[in-house]
Amino acid sequence: MGLRFVVALSFAVGVLSSASAAPPTVPSDIRAVFNKPAYRNATWGLRVLDGKRVLIDFNSDRQLFIGSVRKVFSVGALLNAVGASHTYDTPVYRQGSIDNKNVLHGSLIVVASGDLTMGGRTNPDGTVAVSTWDHNEADSLGNAILTRPDPLAGYRRLARAVKAAGIDRVAGDVIIDDRLFQPFDFRSEFRVRPIFVNDDVVDFTIVPVRRPGTRGNLTWRPMSAALAIDNRLTTGAPNSKNTLAIDPMLPRCIGMPACSATVKGSLPSNFVPPLTGRPVLVRTVRIVQPTNYARTVFIESLKLAGVAVNRPAVEPNPSRLLPTRASYRPNAKVAQLNGLSYAQDAKLILKISYNIGADTSLVLYGLTRGVNTMSKSLQVERENLAIRYGVRSSQYHFIDGSGGGDTTATNGAVTHMLGQLAKAREFQTFYNALPILGVDGSLASVKNFQKDSTLAGAAGQVHAKTGTYVAGSKVGPVLKGQALGGYITTRGGKHLTFELVVNNVPISGIEDVVKVFQDQGSIAAMLWRDN
Repeated sequence: MGLRFVVALSFAVGVLSSASAAPPTVPSDIRAVFNKPAYRNATWGLRVLDGKRVLIDFNSDRQLFIGSVRKVFSVGALLNAVGASHTYDTPVYRQGSIDNKNVLHGSLIVVASGDLTMGGRTNPDGTVAVSTWDHNEADSLGNAILTRPDPLAGYRRLARAVKAAGIDRVAGDVIIDDRLFQPFDFRSEFRVRPIFVNDDVVDFTIVPVRRPGTRGNLTWRPMSAALAIDNRLTTGAPNSKNTLAIDPMLPRCIGMPACSATVKGSLPSNFVPPLTGRPVLVRTVRIVQPTNYARTVFIESLKLAGVAVNRPAVEPNPSRLLPTRASYRPNAKVAQLNGLSYAQDAKLILKISYNIGADTSLVLYGLTRGVNTMSKSLQVERENLAIRYGVRSSQYHFIDGSGGGDTTATNGAVTHMLGQLAKAREFQTFYNALPILGVDGSLASVKNFQKDSTLAGAAGQVHAKTGTYVAGSKVGPVLKGQALGGYITTRGGKHLTFELVVNNVPISGIEDVVKVFQDQGSIAAMLWRDN
């Protein structure tokens, strides 16, 4: 869903236009959704086009909170810049020579490429593994379904290649070269670097125990000495309070010996995991030092492959030992992990609304324009949006690549970008990467519209990006923005472009957000039926 709860000290958003003020251009059944009591003080916006012909134009020039619909811009631009088949490949170089006893007298260097998955989401058929309820949102949504591939598969593959290159022992060190771009802040949690392990999280899988007083049933992945896990979770009486907690959520100690996180508190013995319909609960902890963590898991993978390393596995990445980036020689490359195509990366980012992937995509786009920071990438993106796509900077406010914080855009800007992307060489890849109504991604569970037989046929006919922005206020949580933008192949055979947004909806929890998802899905289905 791209959902991120943001704590705010105060909340003040001017109501741009009352829902009841919808002009006649909004059909009556859609207007009835706008006028539901839940949206009494909300602001709606809707723009629908059939080619260049505007069918509905309501609040299209207003700056509205769009959340992760922003990813349409960052992912679409990089996809068109590098192409669907482009891969981000991660080489390993040796420094020094290998003697006749297969000892490398020097160091191994993993040169980070910005590969988002590092083999950790690769299905047997070479496609990217995605989940209906992704682990990146496990903590904000309340649960997740983990994908099947081994999150360390790419590191294992690199280690086996090092062994096959004739290295049995590394007398020097193992170093991650993470200088591809300047680290950038992600939601005040940590600084993203171009090396990734399991999307920079450790997953906890908890199977509720039915006998009060017993230890909680806990496993985690990846398992690594980089972060030890202390299980102090207990089972409480039936209907007792759920006090599950992870301490710390942001372990800054990764790269230091004895770094650990504790899973503590209590789950009631009759606890039923929410959301997924499965008998397990998933929580995560952030890998806040990704370079240190990647170094450790690579050394551990080398050991499994039969390659010894003289240096300790758990210590800070020795970046001071790195040579100049221009000094790597082709004949010193001992291994390489080929990344998935960017078509698969785009699918991952858009289907599940992977925030770090979208932010990284923006910086990777910046690299194609000769810049390597988030701020400069935003600058060259503005230039590109204006020159190539015809979207003016006055039509949006972007602070990152994923739609974090007070990200806004007009419906006119979003639909124009969608229209331009539809003309691009890589459109089919982009179109296929979007969530599909009632089928997959963040729209998989949006199915309430199917209760109406006149709308049920819309399943599979709407490819659109969702966006959610929830923040605190003096009176409780507020859905500052819920958006849905993309394409509809209508019952009548038309190909529509649309953007639908609602802002300023009071909510009590995730259940209310889900209701808004369902309402927006129904509106999209009405557009399918009536055109």
